[in-house]
Amino acid sequence: MNATLQASTLLTIALAPLAGAMLAGIFGTALGGAWLGRKFSHGLTIAGVLLSFVLSAQTLLFVVQDGARFNETMYTWMDVGGLKMEVGFMVDGLTAMMMCVVTFVSLMVHIYTIGYMEEDEGYNRFFAYISLFTFAMLMLVMSNNLLQLFFGWEAVGLVSYLLIGFWFNKPSAVFANMKAFLVNRVGDFGFILGIGLIAAFAGTLNYTEVFAKASELGELTLPGTSWLLVTVICICLFIGAMGKSAQFPLHVWLPDSMEGPTPISALIHAATMVTAGIFMVARMSPLFELSDTALNLIMIVGSITALFMGFLGVVQNDIKRVVAYSTLSQLGYMTVALGASAYSVAVFHLMTHAFFKALLFLGAGSVIMGMHHNQDIRWMGGVRKYMPITWITSLLGSLSLIGTPFFSGFYSKDSIIEAVAASHLPAAGWAYFAVLCGVFVTAFYSFRMYFLVFHGKERFDQNPDMHHGHDDHAHAPHESPWVVTLPLVLLAIPSVLIGYLTIEPMLFGDFFKDAIVVNSALHPAMSDLHEEFHGALSMAIHALSSVPLLLAWAGVTLSYYIYMVNPGMAASAMRMFAPLHALLVNKYYLDDFNEKVLARGARGLAAVLWRGGDQRLIDGFFVNGSWKAVGLVSRLSRRLQTGFLYHYALVMILGMFGLITWFVWLHP
Repeated sequence: MNATLQASTLLTIALAPLAGAMLAGIFGTALGGAWLGRKFSHGLTIAGVLLSFVLSAQTLLFVVQDGARFNETMYTWMDVGGLKMEVGFMVDGLTAMMMCVVTFVSLMVHIYTIGYMEEDEGYNRFFAYISLFTFAMLMLVMSNNLLQLFFGWEAVGLVSYLLIGFWFNKPSAVFANMKAFLVNRVGDFGFILGIGLIAAFAGTLNYTEVFAKASELGELTLPGTSWLLVTVICICLFIGAMGKSAQFPLHVWLPDSMEGPTPISALIHAATMVTAGIFMVARMSPLFELSDTALNLIMIVGSITALFMGFLGVVQNDIKRVVAYSTLSQLGYMTVALGASAYSVAVFHLMTHAFFKALLFLGAGSVIMGMHHNQDIRWMGGVRKYMPITWITSLLGSLSLIGTPFFSGFYSKDSIIEAVAASHLPAAGWAYFAVLCGVFVTAFYSFRMYFLVFHGKERFDQNPDMHHGHDDHAHAPHESPWVVTLPLVLLAIPSVLIGYLTIEPMLFGDFFKDAIVVNSALHPAMSDLHEEFHGALSMAIHALSSVPLLLAWAGVTLSYYIYMVNPGMAASAMRMFAPLHALLVNKYYLDDFNEKVLARGARGLAAVLWRGGDQRLIDGFFVNGSWKAVGLVSRLSRRLQTGFLYHYALVMILGMFGLITWFVWLHP
């Protein structure tokens, strides 16, 4: 087998989705005359992503079997003072895995969209957007330099803005996409500061060249301070990851982004955009390994997100928002692993999570279709017998999410918990407590949703928001078409198997050997895990008596008792813990704080700056003041030019008198 990776192949992987997006976006919409019909538009975009996936899978095969690598510049944009701005590709184990995950999940979403968006007027536009998103994400993960990384980073942010606000006639969707855009700009400000510091002190944006200078950067301090430069760089980069990967307190945009159609929830919030921050920190591991301060911060932020966002999932009634808070919590787990220097474990969880979370989102969308667009789990129940494929695939996704042994989620989630326990960082004690508690919380809210939707008494005929006719059977759920159920089945397979098959090479083999750097002497978590690992089968059997599994099954059991056996208990608990319930329903009042304090404060500051700065200083003093000063001088000088000879003679005499007085005063 040929072990060399061709530049033309990599260009095709990245550009095929872009070509599909441009054709569908221009010729499939009113922009280009709407020449292409629906079948042509979805056919072109699916063909582009399918080609990209097949070539990505082939690339992964070359990387794994033959050790193939690629790191070349495709195009030099400009050279400014020795700083090269380039477009290039870097393919190793980390990149190849991400390429396959992105293209596979995107392909499933494309196929699913045929059924989900069937009745939507913006059908072709939607396909153009999701294909464009795939291109942006591929440019991000395939880049070999920080400039291209930033381009992909901003491009996925822009396309997510278009997708979240896809139904632009809904005020809530417009508010949600603006919120996502603005919150991400906060994170991106930190991100670009980090990139700027690297460019300033390393003199390059190329990954390989930056990493070669990592030890030199580790010895520098930020000019004018006693702070380590590498710590400042890493914290700035991580602020970017906090925005993109929705870490506390920059997480507030993700739940609201559920206003977009369900397929983009699976694409953006499961496998691709929100994992960009995790990928970036793993890629930058040679820098992060030099700063324990940054690693502690990452671990603390991740553990807060993992635990406290999970609590919010308990009180949600919108089926998509439950899964959204689950995403937030799982992103917290990945971030904790990054803080423990278990970068490969974080990326491993990124991969397994991509499959089971995309499955859960698409399963939720299938339920929404079957329930005639009802999203409130309180008005579901008993859906299992009406939607068997959606039921069984959603159950498999939920079992993987809570970390059931032998399922994919178990291997990655359990490895994160063990890595945190083995970490020697000061923040590890709190983080270990948070991720353990998170296991119970995740199991509770996941199976609360599962039981309320698929089991128990049928409540869909009681929904006050649905308008029922005389034939109640017409409003009963129905299984989704094959274009919806096929992606569910294809995503369920890796959700069950991929962890068992890949844990050894990805965590303890050479899969990430030249992509991820860990200082084992200072951060021994991965080497400790390696010593305790005796195979995927042994790990699963050993876990049958472990604390995380007991906590998970306790969560499932409690959920079953409250929502299936004793339904009145939930209402009683709600009344008993009313203040706590109010705190959770209002999402810790963070949205209120942002809107009433930060946004209102910003508007107040803007008003002060507008009145005091713009109107009075700029307009009043500089702009209007300049012409008023000229007018005043001209009026005064005009009065001096009278045309009378005796006025001029008087001025000459006074001037002569003044000169003589000044001369005598200087030389007495």
